[in-house]
Amino acid sequence: MPSFDIVSEIDTQEIDNAINQARKELATRFDFKGSPASIGWNEKESTIELKAADGTRLKALHELVVGRLAKRNIDLRNVERKDPVISPLGHATQDFVIKQGLDGEKAKEIVKAVKATDFKVQCALQERQIRVTGKKRDELQEVIAFCRGRDFEVVLGFKNFRE
Repeated sequence: MPSFDIVSEIDTQEIDNAINQARKELATRFDFKGSPASIGWNEKESTIELKAADGTRLKALHELVVGRLAKRNIDLRNVERKDPVISPLGHATQDFVIKQGLDGEKAKEIVKAVKATDFKVQCALQERQIRVTGKKRDELQEVIAFCRGRDFEVVLGFKNFRE
């Protein structure tokens, strides 16, 4: 039976490239000269940490990183921005968490939406992805078109399409 997987993944190499570009721009920007500002990328935890001397520089750093991520075609719906933390001394930090995979609630929402339509397919949750199987290839392609047409507030990718 034909099947495919619905996933929500972001290429970590593209994130790394965007962070490196942001670091290069940070080193050359005049408004950050002599200011302790840094951009950290933890690939294991999928987090980006921004550090700046004060809140206004943190906001500029935030815009710089978001702009670089957007230019590298990284969908910002999978980037969760935590609230900035400003210490009494004025140092400011902010974390971005990159969401990889479908969490339980979002996966259930997608499965429920697919089942609510009249597609003759089965959906099964497997780890952090959804396996969709059906008897006909055309039905699976209709499910893909349906998922692309709706906004589930996460990036959806389709892979492992098998006959």
